[in-house]
Amino acid sequence: MQKFILALFVVFGSLSLTSAQTIPSPTDFLGYDIGTQFSRNHQVIDYFKAVEKAAPHQVKLENYGKTNERRDLYVAFVTSEANMKQLETIRENNLKNAGLLEGEPTATDIAIVWLSYNVHGNEASSSEASMLTLYKLLTEQQELLKNTVVIIDPSVNPDGRDRYVNWYNRTKSEPYDVDKQASEHNEPWPAGRPNHYLFDLNRDWVWATQVETQQRLEVYNKWMPHVHVDFHEQGINEPYYFAPAAEPFHEIITDWQRDFQTQIGQNHAKYFDKEGWLFFTRERFDLLYPSYGDTYPTFMGAMGMTYEQGGHGMAGLGILNDEGHVLTLVERLTHHTTTGISTVEMASKNAKQLNTEFGKFFNNTNLKYKSYVLKGNEDKLNSLKTLLNKHHIAFENATSTKVSGYHYATGKQGSFNVDANAVVVHSNQPKGKMVKVLFEPNTKLSDSLTYDITAWSLPYAYGLDAIATTANVSSNKLASRKALQTLNDAYGYVSKWNSMEDAQFLAELLKQDFKVRFTEKPFTSNNTKFERGSLIITKGDNKHIEKMVSKLNTIAQEHAQPLTAINSGFSQSTPDMGSPDIKLVNKQKVAILSGEGTSSLSYGELWHFFEQQLHYPLTSINTDDFSKTNLNKYNVLILPNGYYGKVFTENNLTKLKDWVKSGGKVIAIDGALRSFAGKEGFSLSTKTPEDEDQKENLTAYADREREYSNHLITGAIFNTKVDATHPMAFGYSDQYFTLKLGSSAYNILENGYNVAYLNDTKVFSGFAGQQALKALDQTLVFGEEPMGSGSFIYMVDNTLFRSFWENGKLFLVNAVFFVNNNAYEL
Repeated sequence: MQKFILALFVVFGSLSLTSAQTIPSPTDFLGYDIGTQFSRNHQVIDYFKAVEKAAPHQVKLENYGKTNERRDLYVAFVTSEANMKQLETIRENNLKNAGLLEGEPTATDIAIVWLSYNVHGNEASSSEASMLTLYKLLTEQQELLKNTVVIIDPSVNPDGRDRYVNWYNRTKSEPYDVDKQASEHNEPWPAGRPNHYLFDLNRDWVWATQVETQQRLEVYNKWMPHVHVDFHEQGINEPYYFAPAAEPFHEIITDWQRDFQTQIGQNHAKYFDKEGWLFFTRERFDLLYPSYGDTYPTFMGAMGMTYEQGGHGMAGLGILNDEGHVLTLVERLTHHTTTGISTVEMASKNAKQLNTEFGKFFNNTNLKYKSYVLKGNEDKLNSLKTLLNKHHIAFENATSTKVSGYHYATGKQGSFNVDANAVVVHSNQPKGKMVKVLFEPNTKLSDSLTYDITAWSLPYAYGLDAIATTANVSSNKLASRKALQTLNDAYGYVSKWNSMEDAQFLAELLKQDFKVRFTEKPFTSNNTKFERGSLIITKGDNKHIEKMVSKLNTIAQEHAQPLTAINSGFSQSTPDMGSPDIKLVNKQKVAILSGEGTSSLSYGELWHFFEQQLHYPLTSINTDDFSKTNLNKYNVLILPNGYYGKVFTENNLTKLKDWVKSGGKVIAIDGALRSFAGKEGFSLSTKTPEDEDQKENLTAYADREREYSNHLITGAIFNTKVDATHPMAFGYSDQYFTLKLGSSAYNILENGYNVAYLNDTKVFSGFAGQQALKALDQTLVFGEEPMGSGSFIYMVDNTLFRSFWENGKLFLVNAVFFVNNNAYEL
């Protein structure tokens, strides 16, 4: 087996006997022919450590972090002995070339190539390929390392990889069964693709919500490679895919980047043609959405590419596909090794031009919008700054008093006055092209058929008032945040309510057994007006807490939460503190459904939100156990996006309704609404477009896919009308920009509260087909349907999608703690 694999690579050069004698092959180290077993993550890392020990003059392993499940994350630097001696100089010189480090770069012909493996845990052939690629670079391809630094991340997602590998190793037959109906080819929920919190790490590069991404970005931005490859797998019947990518390309991608992708693809094709291997290019995988492992590097000046091998979690060690071919792990890792080496080869051959074009990429003087000016909620501005810091993107405070340009709130030209906290992000900085991508009002589409969402503009995502201007807005460095004052003794204390920071503060108070109230109506006290949702902590409510003021002060300081003291329960304008309109926040016991029927991604978004963002306890209930679950132990049940036809049988739906009638609260998200729409006792109903012209059925076969796009909404931004007096909307104004991920539409509730709804179908950003738009006018976005003493809360649009739509998260918190607050307390 080993001889077979090695023979495939004779085309890359002759074997260096000296290196081969000192560096262990993967097969020798693992104790089995590579590709005949799945290696656990620790075995992969141990192999890299063994190679580093054998060749310390050419390999340097760096531990850059840990996963949620405490697995170590590593990158390996592989190059010539001469380059290794000046590795830091090469890194610094590259950053100088991009203008990211002060000083003039010296002339260099060193190419930097980053190879990322196993971002999806059950696309497991790539980590196996990382070992063989490392071995071949050091034994067969020493010549390429003379002018390249190859950075290898052998497993971007170790938690997901081991979830898959451990399941497969204990499930498979011996020998493996190639029948695709065999259990070893059918992973259980949630499968190995995502990380611990069930996030797709290949869509997290920009949003950086996950610890793996956050830690990796620190290393990535220290190096800024010229070429980045993300190794993947697709369906078992698909041949290999490599660059060049499909349209649409984002408009900031340079002609050089387009051209060199084609050159790399042609080089791969040379080796695939020699072996008679099938492949395809320029289809399906585009370069638009910025948070992928190919687009993020591309928008940071690199040659970013996705390589897709047929296989995925279904393939195991070997599977009989629909063409009668037994696709093996050996074959899959061989293909990935081939493209990996071919990529390094092309970088080596073009190292000088890669450096030249990389430097050119960071000249951003010709971008249309010179400055993006944002103002609004200080907490939301700080959240945006945190995101920009993760990508080493500069920002400042505005010193101008008024700016004019494209006004995001209206979708047309306008102006606003600038306050002291306004943030300016200039595009004329080294990472200005990424600034354009993240802040542009509406992404230019060369093709409506895309692989992912088409809108993500940060001003909308963070709920900030913003203007994009063609003028250079004057600005200076940000002022430091003022320290909070220590609390003095008072009747009570009031906290604002309009951000996730406020929600985290509430969650901590509840966990510390504070009694907290919130107001359903505005009131004035101590000459200060407090809006709906404001939190109130009184001494009288909290006599059970020893040294209550001191403890409250500590929590407020830890959360940087300003509190306003009030001296009396008698307000200057009602309600007073004892009013029925100022209600106690129940310490809600929250449960969520998981398992078969739920979207693992949606469940993961909620799981991560409660544990890592809100920091509030959440009980997970498997759908298989729903019928025997005692719902009376919980106040709130969250239903992630999913398909619950097998869960909510007639008996289970009756059980759920009875629990709600007695005071329970259901929060249904996205696809979960289908379980109730049109059912007896519910006013929720779907809305469909009027009958369409039957001529559509006469569309030619070849045009059907494009014609179908008229029915799609691929992540578009709409402005909604909000009832800001409803508890679910506390902290919001009368409008909210929502990210709509699909064309599902629901009629306005006849019995209940329409908290947010679409009043028109104007698309502010992104693509929405004309047929899809026909059904959207006057449709529900968020609503509450009371039932008995409890409520069903409907969230048509998922505010936690990939956890980046920051401005939508408070709707969910409000739904948990404020909506129908008469619900029983356990």
